[in-house]
Amino acid sequence: MAAPDLFSSNLRAATIAPLRNAERAIPRDLFQGATALTAASADFLTSALAMMAVCFFCASLPIGAFQYHPMRQDLAISALFGLLVSVLISREGGYRAGNGLLRIQETERAIRVSIQSLLLLFIFSSLLSLNLSWRVLLIAGPAVPPLLALEKQFVAAVVCCLQRRNNGTPRAVIYGSGDTGRSAVSTLLHSPRLGFQPVAVVSNHPAQFGRTMSVLGYRNRPSVAIRPGPPSPSLLQSLHCDLLMVAAQGLSAYELDAARDAAEQAGSRVAFLADPAVEAHQTERLNLDELHFTSNIERRDSRIYAAAKRLTDVTVSSALLLLLAPILVLIAILVRLDSPGPPLFVQKRAGQGGEVFEMFKFRSMYMDAPKYSLSPPSSYDPRITRIGRLLRKMSLDELPQLLNVLMGTMSLVGPRPEMPFIVERYSAKQRQRLQAIPGITGLWQLSADRAFPIHQNIEYDLYYIRNRGFFMDLAILAHTLIFAMSGGI
Repeated sequence: MAAPDLFSSNLRAATIAPLRNAERAIPRDLFQGATALTAASADFLTSALAMMAVCFFCASLPIGAFQYHPMRQDLAISALFGLLVSVLISREGGYRAGNGLLRIQETERAIRVSIQSLLLLFIFSSLLSLNLSWRVLLIAGPAVPPLLALEKQFVAAVVCCLQRRNNGTPRAVIYGSGDTGRSAVSTLLHSPRLGFQPVAVVSNHPAQFGRTMSVLGYRNRPSVAIRPGPPSPSLLQSLHCDLLMVAAQGLSAYELDAARDAAEQAGSRVAFLADPAVEAHQTERLNLDELHFTSNIERRDSRIYAAAKRLTDVTVSSALLLLLAPILVLIAILVRLDSPGPPLFVQKRAGQGGEVFEMFKFRSMYMDAPKYSLSPPSSYDPRITRIGRLLRKMSLDELPQLLNVLMGTMSLVGPRPEMPFIVERYSAKQRQRLQAIPGITGLWQLSADRAFPIHQNIEYDLYYIRNRGFFMDLAILAHTLIFAMSGGI
């Protein structure tokens, strides 16, 4: 699900025509309409009830701390706030598009839209003479976004459950087992409102026959079987394929035509998807008389976002270093007592633009372990010390990187910094992850693929680079906190 926004738009454009089976088209349309209406209603009710609760709480404050509002006015304020939230989400296609990677996009939208709606509510209340107290906004600001984010996660999980039980869901076969194919499978599975169920992946590589393709996600990832390709009419008919999605890279014109013909003979529709990684750069279009050129240019963060990100990094890292100082000292003592050597481990890493910096960690391996080598594949690696095993399991060995954040060489949120000798072997596509400042946490760090090399799972970092912003960073931090509390890290 590296780029559900791109796949969603491409897929919608490719599926305007009715499906070959009219009986399946009606349930799909009804399912999409019902889920969109349910999501909008849930957002409205959650926002309105949360605002009503804030108003009741403020009314219970001591006399003089809050200006009293009649019940009718509180109801009007709450209904207006719920309406603003629903309209803003609908305006940007939140009830049509699929879920973002790890559902981060849903959380990011909940935080951003809540803040925007509160600001609009204050403006409208002034125009309508509702006399909304600023204290309500101060309390609703930190209270409403988490409730809305939790509600959206719950609704998304329910919709996924309903889709799995819907036997009328059109079936999709993905042609291509590379990064793009994996992204397509993940997007369809995690975005039920798109209305397709991936049933198989077709691959031209014999080594993959009989295997399954794992899905991008947190832990319990469903998988889709890989069938030998190229797709044939008999294969598509046996899978009851309604849509063939061609996601393989490097196919010749002959192979593309053959896939289209196979789909037509099987009575299936066909959609061709581009690799979303090329969108990690912005595209500049140049028109010179009758000549048309496109040029990929690197995305630059806005000054406001860069300033807000840096302010957040400095504030949070400073506060955490002060609060966690006793724990940091205790860990350092335990590391030193467990095995000979300094408690801190300093290693060179490649940061933004490939610039090398020194990254700090608590030492979790013995001193005779090679300083620059691939990370241990499991916690039972003999190079790991006893206390190091515990530190790595709870991610406590990463705490000294708060110093890197304070120094500006790292951020709280961003792609994980890699060792220079690995970056030197990067392909052009893999080097795209060096556009952003590296971070302690991020999408890859939250995923189940953190157990595998970063450069083999760059979909997470490319998704973050395309969509990064202040509210996206807040959403990732929120997911990190929840994921850590649940023992996922």
